[in-house]
Amino acid sequence: MTEPRFDELSFATPTREGLAASYGYLHARLDAGEVAAALAAWDALRRDYDSWSALVHLRFAQDTADAEAKAAREYSDALSPEATGHEVALKRRLLGLADRAGLEALAGAHALRLWEMDITTFDPAIAEDLEEEAKLTARYTALMASARLEIDGRTINLAGLAPYAEDPDRAKRHQAEALRWDFFAGHGAELDEIYDQLVALRHGMALKLGYENYIPLGYRRMRRVDYDAADVARYRDQVAEHVVPLVAKLLEARRRQQGWDRLHAWDEALIDPAGNPKPIGDHDVLVAAAQEMFERMDPRLAGFYRLMNEGGFLDMKNRPGKAGGGFCTSFPSAGVPFIFANFNGTHHDIGVFTHEMGHAFQNWESRFQPGIDYLWPTMEAAEIHSMGLEFLTHPHMDLLVGAEAAERFRRMHLESSLAFLPYGVCVDHFQHEVYANPTATPAERHAIWQRLERRYMPWTDYGDLAYPAKGGRWQAKQHIYNSPLYYIDYTLALCCALQFWVKAREDAPAALADYVALCGRGGAAPFQALVASAGLVSPFAPGALEAVVREAEAMLAG
Repeated sequence: MTEPRFDELSFATPTREGLAASYGYLHARLDAGEVAAALAAWDALRRDYDSWSALVHLRFAQDTADAEAKAAREYSDALSPEATGHEVALKRRLLGLADRAGLEALAGAHALRLWEMDITTFDPAIAEDLEEEAKLTARYTALMASARLEIDGRTINLAGLAPYAEDPDRAKRHQAEALRWDFFAGHGAELDEIYDQLVALRHGMALKLGYENYIPLGYRRMRRVDYDAADVARYRDQVAEHVVPLVAKLLEARRRQQGWDRLHAWDEALIDPAGNPKPIGDHDVLVAAAQEMFERMDPRLAGFYRLMNEGGFLDMKNRPGKAGGGFCTSFPSAGVPFIFANFNGTHHDIGVFTHEMGHAFQNWESRFQPGIDYLWPTMEAAEIHSMGLEFLTHPHMDLLVGAEAAERFRRMHLESSLAFLPYGVCVDHFQHEVYANPTATPAERHAIWQRLERRYMPWTDYGDLAYPAKGGRWQAKQHIYNSPLYYIDYTLALCCALQFWVKAREDAPAALADYVALCGRGGAAPFQALVASAGLVSPFAPGALEAVVREAEAMLAG
């Protein structure tokens, strides 16, 4: 069998007429009582459509300035609501079949729960709103990618600032952060305008669908079937109670160790007093070293990574015009996922690589799950695979940062993970308040962020950085614009990933076996059931967060 290659992938571009005909065929099969045949044909149709859509959006991310890629994304964004309309109509019809038990036997009980959620998130009345939402998020992505910043005689983008932001030279760190926030200050009005329109649009869609505001619609769009906003609020309280004091303690110890009079915002990224450990080499060196790392860990990981690398399913070099951040996408018709990132020569390269590799490996391991609904779990469960692999690779960091720096890297990664939790819940709390108060002005939104920042990150001191000091930091987080209410998923998953870290410290092979098995389950169950299946404790359970924080604090004190 020939190994797949990314440069050979090609998917037919769907049309409105073609979609209508394809769904007409599916309804005809149901009219004839051929439910199994309809489901099989529908699964193939969705795989083809999702593969094409993923490739289009990936091409745009690879070069946001490319006119052809931009036009293809705009076409995809315009077609998406129509495709969703067809899909929701078919789900409604399937859920209305008299033989519910027969449908459940064919599709799976969890798939039916997901469909019941999906049919409450769409109506043709919001089709134009969804298209406009996609245009606004693309506008934000392109604006972020347009940054051209001058430092040390170089022109870089926002991702390129990362090495300077954790430079051992305090003045250089301050210069980098000043450049970053000067960019946001210069585009602040446009960023406020984009978000203002997004909030109004999402609130309007919620009203059209019969919701009080966007929050319940947002939860349903995220397919959260086994917890609600009240559970999340209690979880945020747990972070405030157990994690915030520990992070404050760690930062104060760092301030004293460095001899700083005050800890400023531009100091927080320098975690290691000797300088944050860096990868042993550039992109090519790191990619090669990763092969040996996975060979050490597990033959399935090693074989899969070789396929990804040799097949061209990695794009991790930073370049002008490339969208920021990192993600993993997949092409269900081809079966092989794709990793997108922006390496910048810092420890973040290792973090984003192991993170997205976790997503990719899960998608690969679950590729034989019956039905496209089970290829990916809901996102908070998916983030366990990504963050879990970050921790499971800890014993092998000598290959990526060198033997001398390996233990320093592990401590730095643990500290940064703990520090992420308060920030992550702050981002989530902010969005809940914004969508509960959709008519708030831009200035009021900045004030909301300031208030929540004082609760979850009371140590934050922006010094002379005026833009974040006035409450503008949230505008740098693309998830707030492009993936509403998503960000809490990272913190929920991190609570679970930290449990994998604890298990691996006791029995690494057993922890890895549980991890691989969890990856193979894909999205066959809701979040808390998947967590339990791996022998982990739900983040919503009393004491779950307290236990992992206690273990982390003991390790860092050692």
